[in-house]
Amino acid sequence: MLLSPYPTTGERIRITLLWLWCGMVILFLLVPILVPVPLSFNSGAFFIFPLEGISTRWYEVVLGTQRWQAAIGNSLIVAFGTTLIATILGTLTAIALSDEKFPGRRIVMPLLLSPLIVPVVITAVGSYLFYARIGLASTYAGIILAHTALASPFVVVTVGASLTGLDRNLMRAAAISGARPITSFFRVMLPLILPGVLSGAAFAFVTSFDEVVVAQFLASANQRTMPLEMFIGLREKLSPAITAAATLMMALSIVLLVVATVLARRGKQRPRID
Repeated sequence: MLLSPYPTTGERIRITLLWLWCGMVILFLLVPILVPVPLSFNSGAFFIFPLEGISTRWYEVVLGTQRWQAAIGNSLIVAFGTTLIATILGTLTAIALSDEKFPGRRIVMPLLLSPLIVPVVITAVGSYLFYARIGLASTYAGIILAHTALASPFVVVTVGASLTGLDRNLMRAAAISGARPITSFFRVMLPLILPGVLSGAAFAFVTSFDEVVVAQFLASANQRTMPLEMFIGLREKLSPAITAAATLMMALSIVLLVVATVLARRGKQRPRID
């Protein structure tokens, strides 16, 4: 409770100013992100306020032209491939690191999380130099593997949080009952940590779907993802179609992040098994 049971006038003024300050901070953070949304419905061909009229013509351009359709398809191919690999590797890594007997756990964990700290452009340059030598540059596999390095830490963190409250005695009970380790994993552990796994998968998908720097280094002309197509469009020809594409990406990211948040909360509210 911010107010005492019998608030004074000074307390009411203080709380009111606090709420106003919080509202200003939220507006400061959200307004730059939301500016493309009204511009995407502008009927004119320029980025101007006030709008010349309301129209969905730029959404029709994004969803109806071959160039943007190819970019959306490339983004989905890369994002789904990244999500699949990052979820499997991140989940197995989190399970291994949750074991206190794992050697060098305090060293391995910071190394796994380093892609979250290292500037993306450094990761992109290193990925390009490495994948070019082994023939993976300008291939879907190269982009997916590079994005997997960026997305896996999110899976490790979310699954690791789910494993924190896991009762290890359940796995021991399954082993005593004669279940094989693989059976115990799929029948006991995975259902309990599934919200964390799905939450990590959602974060991995968003990370790959929104990424542009690595794609700029590794993608060929036929493998341009949606963010890369927007970036190239900003350099070559300004079109409000970019704002429509940005709005679609923003909507997808918000939906996935909401799903990830809901799943993470369900993971924390895991029912106890007596």
